[in-house]
Amino acid sequence: MEKKLTFREDGSFVIVQFSDVEFIDEEDLDPETPMLDSMTKATMDRIIALEQPDLVVFAGDLIASARSKDPLQSFRSAIAVAEDNRVPWAAVFGNHDSEGNVPRKRMHEEQLHHAYCVAKPDPPGVSGAGNYVLTVDDPTGKPAAALFFLDSGDYSPIEAVGGYDWIRRDQIDWYVSESRRLAERNGGTPLPALAFFHIPLPEYKKVWETSVCEGHCSEWISSPKVNSGMFAAMVEMGDVMGTFVGHDHSNDYSGVLHGIRLCYGRSTRYVSYVEGVRKDKFPTGARVIRIKAGERQFETWIRQSDGLIGEMPVHEPEAR
Repeated sequence: MEKKLTFREDGSFVIVQFSDVEFIDEEDLDPETPMLDSMTKATMDRIIALEQPDLVVFAGDLIASARSKDPLQSFRSAIAVAEDNRVPWAAVFGNHDSEGNVPRKRMHEEQLHHAYCVAKPDPPGVSGAGNYVLTVDDPTGKPAAALFFLDSGDYSPIEAVGGYDWIRRDQIDWYVSESRRLAERNGGTPLPALAFFHIPLPEYKKVWETSVCEGHCSEWISSPKVNSGMFAAMVEMGDVMGTFVGHDHSNDYSGVLHGIRLCYGRSTRYVSYVEGVRKDKFPTGARVIRIKAGERQFETWIRQSDGLIGEMPVHEPEAR
């Protein structure tokens, strides 16, 4: 039976986005790993208790698979917080999820076996693993919002290009097709939508450079070197209100570009690739998103590991 997501009686729906939890679950590989995994889990438990979400989204890099002897067990440890709290959840995959000996398609199959997972099987003929769309229904059972999940890959398949992977053309075509299908079912009006993937689009750099943003940009924006057109497709379809990524552990900003709010999450794991930066800048935590049935807008904030709502500095671009 398909699992349904439904707006609350007051018309709201709350999503908690955990980013880059990077579970390893192997004591003998890193003496600090058990402590870090435990602290990360405690953060997730605390935020779930405070926010009481209707959905948890793991926005990629659930595990550090290259450092794990059993990536599937590490994956189970990462998502256990949602299962144990009996909260519906879904995941997209990041570059670290498939660096080990388990491919991301097998990882996606694994998530589908869990009781509270609401993800769907991959559409045939579409690149990557973990491409699916969920709807949030109003009290009458009619879809009132859409949530798109896309696999942003890992590393560039073209050696001469290098860097990180990008959302492929067939994935974009799939998104456009699903967007149109949902609009047709909604009387021709695009369904208000959000999109989740791991690696930030090139437009994340553009919005920081040209728009007023809220939050921190404390490390290089690690977008792919190829712009495959995903952002243009979302602008054209007119349904996606906001996109949500992880990947860059010391960035948590959001800003609006051409009507779409581009959002980083807040890194959830107690580790940073920019030594000393994140620890001095802000605590770990999660991004929280609240949508309302019938509204083409959303609220979002950062809930920190200390339980407080994060203060987000305003960034003014140098040239506008």
